[in-house]
Amino acid sequence: MQTISESEVNSMTNALLSLRPLGSTGLLISPLCIGAAPLGDMPETFQYSTSEEQALVTLRTAFESPINFIDTAAAYGEGESERRIGKAIRANGGLPAGYVLATKADRDFKTGDFSGEQIKRSIEGSLERLGLDRLQYVYIHDPEHTTFENVMGPGGPLEVLQKFQEQGVIEHIGISGGPIDMLIRYVETGAFSAVETHNRYTLLNRAAEPLLDVANRMGVAVINAAPYGSGILAKGPDAYARYAYSDAPPSVMERARMFAKVCQEHDVPLAAAALQFSLRDPRIASTVVGMSKPERVAQTLELATYPIAPELWPALDVFGYDTEDPEENQFA
Repeated sequence: MQTISESEVNSMTNALLSLRPLGSTGLLISPLCIGAAPLGDMPETFQYSTSEEQALVTLRTAFESPINFIDTAAAYGEGESERRIGKAIRANGGLPAGYVLATKADRDFKTGDFSGEQIKRSIEGSLERLGLDRLQYVYIHDPEHTTFENVMGPGGPLEVLQKFQEQGVIEHIGISGGPIDMLIRYVETGAFSAVETHNRYTLLNRAAEPLLDVANRMGVAVINAAPYGSGILAKGPDAYARYAYSDAPPSVMERARMFAKVCQEHDVPLAAAALQFSLRDPRIASTVVGMSKPERVAQTLELATYPIAPELWPALDVFGYDTEDPEENQFA
């Protein structure tokens, strides 16, 4: 097996710590992003709970790390993620210098309301929970639950966010969701500076490939969330038999087992390969990794810089990958 020199390791570390542009926004972000959904205590999604005390320690650790980018949403834990981040911000005396916080404007989960008025309420709630008077980055979240015409039309979610932008309450607007064809349609409008995809560009599933190409061509930043497929590529298929927050089908389980075997043969943790698969793609501005314990911050940085010889990647490619949407049946 090919060895990797110390200089190559240092080069990878420097690349990880180097900030990069968030599309055309002028904001500079780290290639790693703290995913704050688990900090909102969402056991129905992640199969575990996160106490407020644990979340606050994790956030303090994140603020002190080389990672300067955090991703949350109004909906995470029914606002609990934002509330806890707000407490951490206050305890820190404000966001750390150069830190970028992105949140998402959400529909009403009880009624399904995705109107402009609901988006206005969502933004006002985020400002209150976070204790901020402006938001650096806001995505329209999961527009698969409404129509393109509603989002883009007069008085709709985009127009409401643009009015907040004109008032200086919001700096930049992005789109974050599931189905790839839908996201491409939004990106092609030119209205969004970043697009966030999740569970669709991993070692196991590359459904987002066309989105990455379109966004790259248009100068729209790609934020890739859930590089572990919600856990199967971090903990291993036999320890966590789920992909995209649902039970993993047998074909995915078998492929994940093959990936784990190949990684073991190359003395590489499966999680390191899964994370670096995203980090090494030049079309991706930042990779969002959910974290719920303070030690996860250092562990993630270690995985991101773990030495991987080039021949691992073709050895994994032998087993192929899915290109179908892993959640397609949820929105039928």
